[in-house]
Amino acid sequence: MTLRSLAGALLLGAAIPAAAQDAPQPPLAPATVQPERIVLNLTTDPATEMAVTWRSAPGSAGIVQYARATNSPDFVKAPMTLTATTDDATLPVRENPAFRAAYHSAVLKGLEPGTVYAYRVGDGTHWSEWFQFRTARKDAAPFRFIYMGDMQNQILSEASRTLRMAFRQAGDAAFTIHAGDLVNRHDSDAEWGEWFGAGGFLYAQTPQMPTPGNHEYVKDEAARAGSSITGQWRRQFTLPDDGPADVPAGRETNWYTDYQGLRLISIDSMQVDRDETARASIVAWLDKLLANNPNRWTVMFLHFPLFSSEPGRDNPKVRAALKPLIDKYHVDLVLQGHDHGYARGAIGPNGPSADNAGATYAVSVAGPKMYEVKPGPWARKSASRTQAYQVIEVTPKALTYRAYTATGEPLDFVRLKKR
Repeated sequence: MTLRSLAGALLLGAAIPAAAQDAPQPPLAPATVQPERIVLNLTTDPATEMAVTWRSAPGSAGIVQYARATNSPDFVKAPMTLTATTDDATLPVRENPAFRAAYHSAVLKGLEPGTVYAYRVGDGTHWSEWFQFRTARKDAAPFRFIYMGDMQNQILSEASRTLRMAFRQAGDAAFTIHAGDLVNRHDSDAEWGEWFGAGGFLYAQTPQMPTPGNHEYVKDEAARAGSSITGQWRRQFTLPDDGPADVPAGRETNWYTDYQGLRLISIDSMQVDRDETARASIVAWLDKLLANNPNRWTVMFLHFPLFSSEPGRDNPKVRAALKPLIDKYHVDLVLQGHDHGYARGAIGPNGPSADNAGATYAVSVAGPKMYEVKPGPWARKSASRTQAYQVIEVTPKALTYRAYTATGEPLDFVRLKKR
């Protein structure tokens, strides 16, 4: 089939021969000497630390230069320099089993709370531009953050608009959480490239805080409990390493951080659902984390919902493991993904409840893949075939949840106050 006839077939809706459908993809572009895929992550202590991760060509060194930002350009004259940890081993990807890149990770420490810093990354010759970030304050000061459901499909072409509208709405967000399934195929370098392309420089100035979904896991249908997180995860992110010590597979997937009066907790729902031993350890870890919580507000997020928006989907193991602790310790907000629809409601120990009488649960999707929505009596608000993002405002007196469609129209609202 010629290019002209192929184009005509597409326009007319004609069937396309299998040979045309299965045409080989262009060769995977190698990692460049110029730093790429730069992303910030919060650590356990976001008031005095910030993590940065990026990649470059194989054999490249990893260096971070940073300084307290000033109104004048003089901050560039005497920056501090930190050598990053570099992983230069071969990491097979779907498009090329021999693909290699140098993955760099560094944690800037000893920073001043509530302060703007400028930084750049490179190898000493090839540098990124100077980016800026602000450390957290030590006290319970107001801030807001963005919550994104699954981006997963058509990430750059269609899911990116949701993310970018969220930043247009809340450009001062302290961080963004992603409720899993960032990509569709865990080992596709092209899809990860789309995810990083969707955020671009935004990821380098606002910390991105993901929890893994099932699509970040290596599929092993013969031994589902033995499935493992993609090798891309810890190479591309530097997340808090403060999860349950006896679950080494959960490093940087189960984690928490305290931010200005909020305890934010990531739960690896794949491990809770499919690994009985890990489930017990995660529950014990979470119990201690919630029992010894000095913060006024608690937000948990995970991929598999405790309460689904799609009628044929349910996660009873996840719900049985986590809901007793959510009820016991009065967790305020549980943010979820996976179901590719929108639903939000409050659920207490005895079932659906009024707002502020139980934990608020939300399911949302940022990308274009959609499922049927029929969440049942627990949802006070639901929407189908709706790409959405959420902006959550945190103050000492209230936690305000607002959902918007991908075009920026208000979708849902609830203000939580302490019971």
